[in-house]
Amino acid sequence: MSDPTLTALATPIAWGDPDGVAVGCNPAFASWLEVSPRRLLGLPLADLDAEQGRLAELIARIPSNGEPLRIRRVRLQAPGGTERFADLILARDESGLRIEAYPADEFPGVDPASALPAALHAALKGLAHEIRNPLAGLKGAAQLLGRRASTRLDNDDERELIAVIGDEVDRLTALLERLVNPAPSRPFEPLNIHTVLERVRTLADADAGWAIRLERDYDPSLPDVLGDTDRLTQALWNLLRNALESGAGTVTLRTRAEHSVLIGDVAHRLVLRVEIADDGRGVPEDLTERIFLPLVSGRADGSGLGLPLAQQVAREHGGALSYRSRPGHTVFTLMLPVIAEAEES
Repeated sequence: MSDPTLTALATPIAWGDPDGVAVGCNPAFASWLEVSPRRLLGLPLADLDAEQGRLAELIARIPSNGEPLRIRRVRLQAPGGTERFADLILARDESGLRIEAYPADEFPGVDPASALPAALHAALKGLAHEIRNPLAGLKGAAQLLGRRASTRLDNDDERELIAVIGDEVDRLTALLERLVNPAPSRPFEPLNIHTVLERVRTLADADAGWAIRLERDYDPSLPDVLGDTDRLTQALWNLLRNALESGAGTVTLRTRAEHSVLIGDVAHRLVLRVEIADDGRGVPEDLTERIFLPLVSGRADGSGLGLPLAQQVAREHGGALSYRSRPGHTVFTLMLPVIAEAEES
């Protein structure tokens, strides 16, 4: 766990032995807490807590299957150091414990959770009028095509694609309206995650067509989940579109059930795991620590809003979005908790 490559990272990271006693940290971690690395050696990592034992409790909750535990807004302080807030990733393996900190002060004066709506509003407000006009034109063209298709008998495929155009225009128009004139969220309703994925797959077929192979690996026994169909469609389409633009030849849509899962510091009895896996180029190395920040993109023509929006949608649903990536194998994972109302529907 004391890999020398950790010392070069800008992300504050500390690591300990199997008992959780600090054996090292990178310069970014020591600088962030304003202490010398030597001051941390031999200190139980749980003693970095500044919230009356919360960190020790969280360390005890790290899953035994090797999965990391992601926590929002934890307050830390080293002896003689400065008190700091950060989102944490806690992980444990055979070599010991690791703490990764994503400081809240990377967003001066702003809660990180609020950075995305502000960035979206600033990016789209000035373009709203120009975007609405072509959307209205697309809607009219789709309606005209729909009337023409209705006069022919063997037109099921055409009608489906025309319906997709109309639905997407309506969804994008509603998205624009919410961004420019924020309104209270709609109440969540029970939905089948596979229905959302099939809608997204239809969009991908229309966008990429024969150029890419889309594979489905669904668990048909999954229960409904409470959510917003349009928001989840937007989030999953952003993830799938990134895969399409990564040079992938194959993209796999996968769903599974997970039991007894911690999301942040909340335990859930049942969680839906939705994965979008591709064999493309992978996440650029220089973006691995910033990929979910607004306006950060690995493409010259990218807006840098797709992944932050997907993460925001995950949070709205009480879930989490994460990824793992190397060239030839990238997987984005959306975790959605199943709550009682959805299970009973």
